[in-house]
Amino acid sequence: MLPLQGVRVVEFCQVLAGPFAGCLLADMGADVIKVESPEGDLMRQWPPVLDGYSQYFASVNRNKRSVVFDLKQDAGLDAARRLALTADIVLENFRPGVMAKFGLDYATLAKDHPALVYCSVSAFGQTGPRAAEGGFDMTIQAMSGVMSVTGDKDGRPAKCGIPIADFSAGLYAAFSVTASLHKARTTGQGDCVDVSMLGSMLGIANLQTSELFGMGRDPVRLGSAHPMNAPYAAFCCRDGYFALAAGTNKLYAAACTVVKRPDLTQDARFATPTLRGEHQDALRDVLETEFIKYDANDLLARMNERGVPCAPLYTYSQVLADPQVRHMQWVEDITLPNGVASKTVISPQRVSGRRLGVRQGPPALGAHTQQILAELKAAPAKA
Repeated sequence: MLPLQGVRVVEFCQVLAGPFAGCLLADMGADVIKVESPEGDLMRQWPPVLDGYSQYFASVNRNKRSVVFDLKQDAGLDAARRLALTADIVLENFRPGVMAKFGLDYATLAKDHPALVYCSVSAFGQTGPRAAEGGFDMTIQAMSGVMSVTGDKDGRPAKCGIPIADFSAGLYAAFSVTASLHKARTTGQGDCVDVSMLGSMLGIANLQTSELFGMGRDPVRLGSAHPMNAPYAAFCCRDGYFALAAGTNKLYAAACTVVKRPDLTQDARFATPTLRGEHQDALRDVLETEFIKYDANDLLARMNERGVPCAPLYTYSQVLADPQVRHMQWVEDITLPNGVASKTVISPQRVSGRRLGVRQGPPALGAHTQQILAELKAAPAKA
């Protein structure tokens, strides 16, 4: 039995942040019913498209069922409302006010279902001067400060290579609704949860906001370096780059020993993590003079022997082929609704030693509409 088995989630979401939250809940065993318009989630059209079905859509919509309700028609809106009233959790990521127009907002549904946990995911939150504005991952990365600290020191602002604002908001949403579900089942009183992409990005920026609050200065772009510690970055060696995180005096000394430069521990500029952070450009130049004598694999082996945290700089094809990833079985075969065989990265957690894999492939648009309409006839709404 998975942790959320028996929990029903109704998802009124498109694209990424909301659907990712739904995917996390579905992986944990919840019955996630994705409500789509006749046109379907926009993400169904996003590349890579394999014989008419989006691999990207498949990656965040496994283990769900899909129904098509046209909310602009009375029959579709009525069915959507009846379905929402059978849910333990409702997820939505329309702009603020849209769900209220349909009578599918928390205030309306909670009158008949007080134990409902309802989560709205948006760019900026449900209230405030920016609430009505839309946002995409890149624009939120720009506004949140992430692009001010991403990239090389003298380079152009860069976004994080993955859509971190979308995924962070999805994680916050999934965590919040499971916490509220515990309360709802204990007290009979649900919650209205407001998750914003901007707030989620600020919520995980502890290192940067601490620098601002503690040092009185805005963090800046440092490439792969750490603003207050060194050596803690990607370093050049003979055949490319490797990552080194020797952030304590003991680890720094061990790294210096690996490259036969124990004298560097006596350099006053590099005496403490803070001083090394302040002089990390000079430290990098000195260390790379030694690192360039070695291939990455040789350095990694030597550092690992002395317990110094380090890693290769992988591409995605390389990391997915790593023995640890294979051991954990995080990549699983999947068959798309059109019969095309593909692969997907499953939820990385294990529960009681059990992998949270694909129990049900990503759905074709409206594949479960008739099934769920039949269930609505047979099951009453929750009170």
